Amino acid sequence: MESDTLEMTGAMFAVVRTGGKQYRVAAGDRIVVEKLAGEAGETITLGDILLAGDGGDLQSVEGLTVSAEIVAQAKAEKVIVFKKRRRHNYRRRNGHRQQHTILKITAIGAAEAAKKSTKKAAAKKADTAATPVSGEADAPAAQA
Repeated sequence: MESDTLEMTGAMFAVVRTGGKQYRVAAGDRIVVEKLAGEAGETITLGDILLAGDGGDLQSVEGLTVSAEIVAQAKAEKVIVFKKRRRHNYRRRNGHRQQHTILKITAIGAAEAAKKSTKKAAAKKADTAATPVSGEADAPAAQA
């Protein structure tokens, strides 16, 4: 039954693992995961991808990344932990609120495209650093 719904959507999806849990995500989805480092508005990449597909067709997950934007850092509802040992006058009441990160999936795509853009920027920096300024060209020769 689920494969029918996957074929109907036709959008790219991925199954990612974070915080010991697995999530099926598509571009534009909002998910609540275990706390991740970062502030609201930052962009992170989820690299642990288990499965990817486009509609009903599965794709290779090699070099695939999921980009997500941190919407907020939040806390879950309070869980009361109550311990009691009867006939021993032993009662302990404790509370706990789990911390969560709310993510908005922005894109599912190849990491190679992101790497190419960073390589171009690095190459441009190296190119500008390699061209010597007229005063600096003579200084290394004098030291040698």
